[in-house]
Amino acid sequence: MLQLARFFFAIIGLCAFAMSSSGQIDRLSGQPFATRSEVVAQNGMVATSQPLAAQIGLDVLKAGGNAIDAAIATNAALGLMEPTGCGIGGDLFAIVWSAKDQKLHGLNASGRSPMGLSHEQLMSELDKLGVEIIPSRSILPISVPGAVDGWYELHDKFGKMPMADLLAPTIDYAEKGFPLTELIAFSWRSAFRFKDLSGSAYDTWMPDGVAPKKGEIFKNPDLANTYRRIAEGGRDVFYRGEIADEIDAFMRKHGGYLRKADLEAHTSTWIYPVSVNYRGYDVYELPPNGQGIAALQMLNILEAYDLRSMGRHSPKALHLMIEAKKLAFEDRAKFYADPDFSDIPLDWLLSKEYAAERRALIDPGRAARRYDAGNPALQQGDTVYLTTADAEGNMVSLIQSNYRGMGSGVMVPGQGFGFQNRGEMFVLDDPDHANFYEPGKRPFHTIIPAFVMKDGQPWLSFGLMGGAMQPQGHVQIITNLIDFDLNLQEAGDAARWQHHGSTDYNTPQMEDGGYVTLEDGFPAETRQGVHLLRHSIRYGLGGFGGYQAIMWDAENKVYIGASESRKDGHAVGY
Repeated sequence: MLQLARFFFAIIGLCAFAMSSSGQIDRLSGQPFATRSEVVAQNGMVATSQPLAAQIGLDVLKAGGNAIDAAIATNAALGLMEPTGCGIGGDLFAIVWSAKDQKLHGLNASGRSPMGLSHEQLMSELDKLGVEIIPSRSILPISVPGAVDGWYELHDKFGKMPMADLLAPTIDYAEKGFPLTELIAFSWRSAFRFKDLSGSAYDTWMPDGVAPKKGEIFKNPDLANTYRRIAEGGRDVFYRGEIADEIDAFMRKHGGYLRKADLEAHTSTWIYPVSVNYRGYDVYELPPNGQGIAALQMLNILEAYDLRSMGRHSPKALHLMIEAKKLAFEDRAKFYADPDFSDIPLDWLLSKEYAAERRALIDPGRAARRYDAGNPALQQGDTVYLTTADAEGNMVSLIQSNYRGMGSGVMVPGQGFGFQNRGEMFVLDDPDHANFYEPGKRPFHTIIPAFVMKDGQPWLSFGLMGGAMQPQGHVQIITNLIDFDLNLQEAGDAARWQHHGSTDYNTPQMEDGGYVTLEDGFPAETRQGVHLLRHSIRYGLGGFGGYQAIMWDAENKVYIGASESRKDGHAVGY
């Protein structure tokens, strides 16, 4: 009886210790805002935004597959389970750490605009519609889907298990059905309607005319059949065979310009990731046509400031980060594009010398109303993320997207996947712009995987979804970890900021410095201090991204995983 009483009072004491001054129960360890602890495992790990997809990747690892196999299987599952963000009608980018050759490899699996659609013809089509920009929900922004080719490039170079085995779990779910998670059901319900668009997207994604709800079982037998054809026929069935024939016939019938010849000509590109060193850590991103180097430019600018002594919630630290973002994004708007069509001054943009030149433009006491892009030429232009790791030491950072929501809303009957609308990102009115529309050109891309090395060894594979939020989010994760000593889960759960400015493609130029949104979790004094530095602040706006990460703990020889609290997913390991 005495032992029971002691146990009872010990529990009361523990709860009292965890009780905050506001009467709320705080975490017993770590930062009180953290949603959960990190995941720690020895043999392998998967982190992504849909729990069932993460389990599929983990099952692949347990069955003897490696991190690359797990990434492909997980991405295939996400195309079924989270069509609000991705699918094989979209593009793919990846960074792979190969334990065998101790090297980082980058893959750009983004597609190009139709070769048969000239700028003049595109403008004529827009005139018929009575619009001046490429509409998101139409057949016009469709470019070649690069995801399937990306899977096979990754698999041919690094994979172990047969592709049929990697696609089999998703085929089974597509035929038998899976229950929708809460956030994906919300996004599905909030997505645009497809009723008046060509193809079967509405019938496939809106059964009985309504979006499926949380917990409802959703099936997509057409996608199961497409995956089965890919598993049996390989890459060529999609780009040279019957799937390509069906796409070609559909586009001709409905006024689209994508042709089988575009699919046949498609190639992915293996590239070496580019990096800057930030306080002893080598942070890697992929070069344009993506926006990853914006994060590197921001880090270069911020490295000269002692953010640690300022404090994570200090108005001064936020001010400097926001100004660094403004500077980097002006260059993003001017220089980032398909390198096959534009001479991008990459080395200069990522140099410490250029960062110092740009840093000198920042007024520490006041927000700038505008910055101009740099002139380095004179010195020498929605989404899912997943990361995997295996017992051999391989790590994959992979991001894949249809762009806006469910993409263009165009679906070939019987195929079960929709096409991306990434072509919307092209600039139409300035022939001198690096991202000006041309046939056979890769559009500017927002989706970016990231990787960090320490002393020549892998340290962190991570990404963060959300359009222009992505490089801003990458910088916030890196500074949370390195400058402010948060752990991997805390770094993702911490409140985020986002600057919305003048350099989003196809939006009017803003002359007033844009505005900042601050997520709940910033103290009132931080908000007030940022406002006093003349930043325009708006409230009630979301879109702060979707973070996933795996870190290698070299001392204990374990992986540490974290998953976005703003999404439905999680990190799993064994």
